Amino acid sequence: MTTTDPRTDLALPEPKHRYGERSVHALCEHSMLQTKRLLLTWLRSPGTLFQVALYPVLTMLMLHIVLGDSVTAATGQPSIYGTVPMMSLIAAMTGALVSALGLSAEKSTGLLGRFWTMPMHRASGLIGRLIAEALRVFLTTVVIILAGIPLGFRFDQGPLAAIGLLCLPVVFGVGFAVLVTALAAYVDAILLANVVTITVSLLMFFNSGFVPVQAYPTWLQGFVENQPMSCAIDAMKSLALGGPVAEPLIKTIIWSAGMFAVFIGPAIRGYRKAAETGR
Repeated sequence: MTTTDPRTDLALPEPKHRYGERSVHALCEHSMLQTKRLLLTWLRSPGTLFQVALYPVLTMLMLHIVLGDSVTAATGQPSIYGTVPMMSLIAAMTGALVSALGLSAEKSTGLLGRFWTMPMHRASGLIGRLIAEALRVFLTTVVIILAGIPLGFRFDQGPLAAIGLLCLPVVFGVGFAVLVTALAAYVDAILLANVVTITVSLLMFFNSGFVPVQAYPTWLQGFVENQPMSCAIDAMKSLALGGPVAEPLIKTIIWSAGMFAVFIGPAIRGYRKAAETGR
């Protein structure tokens, strides 16, 4: 069945969907479309694939070759159980930066504005981006773990612990992605890249996955032990190798939920402003 637009006398097809653009149905459908769009964009970008998958694996291999035996001898535990979690979290953070730079490009080219004028649910763009981030982090973590198995990484605590280990980088990554998305909505791409790169570098070299906490100066050990990456690394290490899980797991959840709670408001407002004004 068709209808006729009285202004143009053109025959228009009947709409396929009867639900409004602000409905829950529209939110779910449009969020999945945005998720698919982002995943396909990343898959078609060799630079993105290198940054979020090959770079962490190569870095993990390098650390294992250079420091693996020394750390194993000093701690009495295989170093790979710290390196795999550390690189999973670094991949989550660097991937969030790549995604945020893509958001900045979409903002500057006006793509966000075009989406905003279309009959799409207003929240679908941001929700779809966070879903895509969660899927990317999960798949990247699987790749890093598979690369770590030949180096000695094993799941020694059973399937439930393995599932928890795979999910922790996703929880951490989504919290960090909200933080970076909020920054991307307010600052230019160059400043964003510098800030996030410096932050990731500091967290990478001062955490319990790189070397044991006891190897750091006494005055620095408190920071290293309680910074978000160390909490997640300790929880993932315990889930794989054995050891106390509750405390580092709770700290990781608090850090991740805190980043989400503090920055989700600015992310929403910034995303809306960028879509409406293009800046």
